[in-house]
This record gives sequence, structure tokens and C-alpha cells, in this order.
Amino acid sequence: MLNIKLNEIPLKIENGLSALQLRQIKMPSADLVILNGFPLQQDCSLQEGDQVVMIQRGKIPDPDELETLLAARHSPGIQQKIKSGRVGIAGIGGLGSSVAVALARIGIGELHIADFDIVEPSNLNRQHYFIDQIGMPKVAALNATIERINPKVNVIGYAEKITQDNLERIFGQVDILVEAFDSASEKTWLTNSFLRRFPDKVLIAASGVAGYEPSNSIRTRKISEHFYLCGDGITAAAPGCGLMAPRVGIAAHHQANAVLRALLDLGVDEQEDLCS
Repeated sequence: MLNIKLNEIPLKIENGLSALQLRQIKMPSADLVILNGFPLQQDCSLQEGDQVVMIQRGKIPDPDELETLLAARHSPGIQQKIKSGRVGIAGIGGLGSSVAVALARIGIGELHIADFDIVEPSNLNRQHYFIDQIGMPKVAALNATIERINPKVNVIGYAEKITQDNLERIFGQVDILVEAFDSASEKTWLTNSFLRRFPDKVLIAASGVAGYEPSNSIRTRKISEHFYLCGDGITAAAPGCGLMAPRVGIAAHHQANAVLRALLDLGVDEQEDLCS
């Protein structure tokens, strides 16, 4: 007998049983079989410790099953590290809302989001909101969107302006903070304050994300042991050089990927620079 997992539930099967034979026995209606994080391309015999997920297209699963199905596309052992992560996002405009959605899609455990603003029509050119959310507090709107993507993500929202006085209350419990402010002065004080108060926590900030410069000008750099900076470091919003969805989205996903790498203890990519 072999010990495997089927949709995250331990299961004993006979030696020599194949993946498609298991589907025929357990879920003949399944349209997709995922074996150890990859869609099955051709039938094969199952081995000790294999993780099998079966999905029926068009069927809406319950939240626990959904979490299993979302995690099925990740390598075994990775998801638990992601699920245990507690990430703060300071500002949920173009950068912050996109980071939050990316992290929700990979099954982050806990998001602390903070923003005092409401959704406005001008936000829709780059921020992860919808027409029917105009006028809603951004915290409530983003929470509703994440609930639709992955209801197992624990979202803790703060519909208030982040200040020196409430910084610790809002973000003191997170492992990683994503800085996603618009204003250069706000970026500076948050960066300095957070690194000073929480020297052992990771901060992932952004600078230079406006306009329509080449995609590859957006980079992730390690500034210090716990401080990463995403963007080109130059291009600020100005007349004729506005904030637009493509480059803002690229930078946001640099930030989200930096969060993921920090959670997995992967350090800095070889392509990244270590700044002096």
C-alpha cells in the first residue's frame, strides 16, 4: 500500500495504481488532475507521498476545498510557508491593491491593509477596483474583492490615515510591510520610522513607477539587510508622465514577488543589485 494525499486528505492506495485510475475510482467527473503541483499530461503510476488534486470545472467549492485547489498549483511544502505569512500594506492604491490581490491569489495567511481614502473614478486607470465600488472606502472595497478571490485570507482593514502614533498599532504584528504610498515625503517617513522601530522586520518599498518607460527598467534592489526597493528609482508622476496601470502593475508584482521570496527565505535574486 502507498500513502498519498487526494485533495489534501491522506489516502492509502494499492501499489501500481495510476493517476487516471484513481480519478475513475474517486472522482470520475474531474476535468483536471494535478500531480505534485503540475497538471497531469499523461497517465503514470502513483508513488509514495504523491499529492493529487482533482478539479471539476464549473463547480464552486466550499472555502476549505477552494484553498486546497488554489494551493495545488504550488509545489508541495511551499503553501504552508505562504499561509503562515502576515503582511501589511501601507496604502492600497495602484501599488497596494495590486500587491494585495496577488498575495490573496497565492493564499497568503493574513493581510493588514490601511488607507483612509475612498474609491474615485480616476483610480480605475490603475487601481484594483471596479465601477460599482466608486464611493466605497478602499479598505471595504478591497476586502470584498479578496473575499471573492480567496475567502480563507484573513484581511484586517484600517480605514484611517497612517501616522507615527498608530504605526505600531496597525503594523506591529506583521512580518513584512509593503510601502505603497504616492507621496515621496510619506514614503520617506514611513520607511525611516518602520526600519527604526522594527529593525528585524522586512520592508518592501517602491520608487519610480510612473509613465511608460521600458518594462525592464523596473527592478528590485536590496538596500539593506531588511529593506528592498522596487521600481526604476527615477520616474515620478508629473505632467505628461502619469501613473498608468502597466508600469504600476509591474512594480506591484515586483513587490509581491519580493514578499513571496522573503516568506520562503530565498534572499535576493542574482539579477538584483546589493546597494552600498
